[in-house]
Amino acid sequence: MSGYEKLICMFLLINVQHCSFFPLSDNDINITGPFYPFGTGDTVNGRIDDGSSSVIYLQQPFIFFGQTYNQIYVNNNGHLTFDGAWYSYSPYQFPAYGGKDLIAPFWTDIDNRWNGVISYQQYTSGSVLTQATQDINQYFPDLSFSASWVFVATWDRVAYYYNSGIETSFQVVLISNGHLSFVVINYGAIAPTQRYVQAGYDTIDSSHHFSITGSLQNDITSLPHSSNVNVPGRWAFRTDHGSRGCQFNGNVASLTNCMPYFLFAARL
Repeated sequence: MSGYEKLICMFLLINVQHCSFFPLSDNDINITGPFYPFGTGDTVNGRIDDGSSSVIYLQQPFIFFGQTYNQIYVNNNGHLTFDGAWYSYSPYQFPAYGGKDLIAPFWTDIDNRWNGVISYQQYTSGSVLTQATQDINQYFPDLSFSASWVFVATWDRVAYYYNSGIETSFQVVLISNGHLSFVVINYGAIAPTQRYVQAGYDTIDSSHHFSITGSLQNDITSLPHSSNVNVPGRWAFRTDHGSRGCQFNGNVASLTNCMPYFLFAARL
């Protein structure tokens, strides 16, 4: 089946009884996947192996499973931390039962010295808030949510250590209205690697944690095909107090919100 035929079926999901699951081929994956806007106006991290941003003071507090944070760090090796810059390039498995709140869209040994851009930006008005509001109300339809703050961090076509020229793209989006908090993780083209990758989130003492399918496996390139919200390459979680979302105290809280969704293609 051609990529064109697959696109037809994605947009014409009328007679789904004539459709069957298919994994998208690499040619079907957009480099930027289902990404939020990035680039223009972003602050860019330095081209430093195992580097990090300086402290980023949040324009609105972000609640992460009961902890309220006013600052964050974008670490080059594919994770966000709240209590300080973190340079770890060797992922551990979630749950870790450790002492760190951690959001890890793609934790591995990233090296942006030769190619790729790591950048971030906050929003308190405009079209990005409109997009975030629409997305959260689609994924969590009983909340009547209206976003007042969005933080977008993007790893655009970065390389693994020590492989100049290899390109991997992913993004993490924090969304809040001051009371409810959400994390959206987006995957574009993911280059093969023999290094381990951990994707998901973990909290202090692992009271809340989630590991995205494919983590710590040899082949992580399936991430652009996977989702828990019926959007290939996107995972979304509510993260304020754990009352909704994919995993709460190690147990599945809502099968509807947790199980991966897949695209369908017509049998032609």
